[in-house]
Amino acid sequence: MPIELSLVQKIAVWAIPVIFAITVHEAAHGYAARALGDRTAQMLGRLSLNPIRHIDPVGTILVPGLLLLLGGFLFGWAKPVPVDYRNLKHPRRDMALVAAAGPLSNGLMAIGWGLLLKLALVVGSADGIWMGLRYMAVAGIIINLVLMVLNLLPLPPLDGGRVLTGLLPARAAYQYAKLEPYGMFILLGLVLIPGLLSAIMFWPLAIAESTLYALLGLNASSALMPGT
Repeated sequence: MPIELSLVQKIAVWAIPVIFAITVHEAAHGYAARALGDRTAQMLGRLSLNPIRHIDPVGTILVPGLLLLLGGFLFGWAKPVPVDYRNLKHPRRDMALVAAAGPLSNGLMAIGWGLLLKLALVVGSADGIWMGLRYMAVAGIIINLVLMVLNLLPLPPLDGGRVLTGLLPARAAYQYAKLEPYGMFILLGLVLIPGLLSAIMFWPLAIAESTLYALLGLNASSALMPGT
């Protein structure tokens, strides 16, 4: 069985993956926007991979910390990167691409953590720093896949909602975008109703995780087993 971690060990394992998963997600929006013509994030000093520039004390530290302590559904957020659609050449299409950049970055980070897990399993021992890296890599895979799937839900102002707005015909997109002022309340309702958000995300997460482990030739059930 996997080793039972103390609270301090859990914080040590999850802190780096959570902070980078959230902040790189936001930075990806800024880099995508710059590539498509909008330099707002760059002018405001937000076009950076430095987590300090993106950390939201509540969404990046307090909420994930409390959820980790309580054993709840782990997620969080950073300060949103500002994007001015008026600077984009094709606003509807480009806003969809900017939105998609965040979940895409989480998918790529999940692959990166998977490669670290594979390295730790192949060349490392089952104790000491290598076992710690295994736990951190698994945490990195989990939080990035959770953020990827969560943000792809087709609910404005989540990234999936903005992607769908960019794909819909103009009239339907206009009507759909009217949901945005209520989107966070809807999401909060999904979070507060026990088990509802987990049920919605279960199969997409399961498919994403099994696909990632299969592509990297990893066995999820034995990754944290001592002696493997």
